[in-house]
Amino acid sequence: MANLLGDWGEKLAADYLIKRGWKILARNFHSRYGEIDIISCNKEIISFVEVKTRRKHAMVSPMEAITPQKQHKMIMTAQTWLLQYPSDLQPRFDAVGIEVGPNNTVGKIQYLENAFQSE
Repeated sequence: MANLLGDWGEKLAADYLIKRGWKILARNFHSRYGEIDIISCNKEIISFVEVKTRRKHAMVSPMEAITPQKQHKMIMTAQTWLLQYPSDLQPRFDAVGIEVGPNNTVGKIQYLENAFQSE
């Protein structure tokens, strides 16, 4: 069920970006370092997006679940992406926190630009 919840959250996040004019370049991009949920771009920015979906009363909020270890893995994976697909766009790390309410309704979507910086 948790995997289904995560997949559902990633689809919501991708739809959220598309509605705001972003192009989805990849979903669930894997490297030996880890995974990036969504890679998207607009005319100026390439965004590496982590999506966390949690039930409303979970012990850890969606944004708190993006640990420093996860951030490091994302940075290394983003570097791998950029080596494979060079880009002149400005890279950025964003985060999407989705809170799920009763009956699997979307309680809240929080989009955080520049959620963290590369080292």
